[in-house]
Amino acid sequence: MTNNRQDIPQPERASEGQGASNPYANLGPAEQVAALCRDLDESRKQASQNLDLAQRAQAELINYRRRSDDDRMSQQKYSNGRLITKLLPLADEMDLAIAQAGEHSTGPWVEGIKLIRRKLGAFLDAEGVTRIEAAGVMFNPLEHEALDTHESNQHPSGYITKVVRTGYRLHDRVIQPAQVIVAR
Repeated sequence: MTNNRQDIPQPERASEGQGASNPYANLGPAEQVAALCRDLDESRKQASQNLDLAQRAQAELINYRRRSDDDRMSQQKYSNGRLITKLLPLADEMDLAIAQAGEHSTGPWVEGIKLIRRKLGAFLDAEGVTRIEAAGVMFNPLEHEALDTHESNQHPSGYITKVVRTGYRLHDRVIQPAQVIVAR
């Protein structure tokens, strides 16, 4: 059997402290110290950048959690807004029915409507729904919807003279603007 290993070039054996594992082997002691110091400074700079990136990522995570908590709380706070918006015309129509019946009507159906209206009012209050004050106040386009203007000697220009439809606010958001007539 012949030895074919003679044809394959063999790597040279490096003496201890030299070779591929020590990139500073070809340098003198002073040059090795200088190169090591440069590498140390570069490693420190890289470590500082990595620390900065880690701190930024941690801060972003904290901000993300805070925003998602705020969004979740806001969603819970206003989640039933659509249902409440659909119930508001019922409250307005019950108020209209009670007003049409008059103060002195005491029939059982009037008392029943008043009781239902009180319960609906308590429900709306518990959910954070409040009426928007409109009669006799300055027109605010964020809370009021002007349907018309009319001449008035009793109110200054820009003040609301009549409320056509009551406005409502859910917590701090307007869910139904008050429809009003404004003095000019």
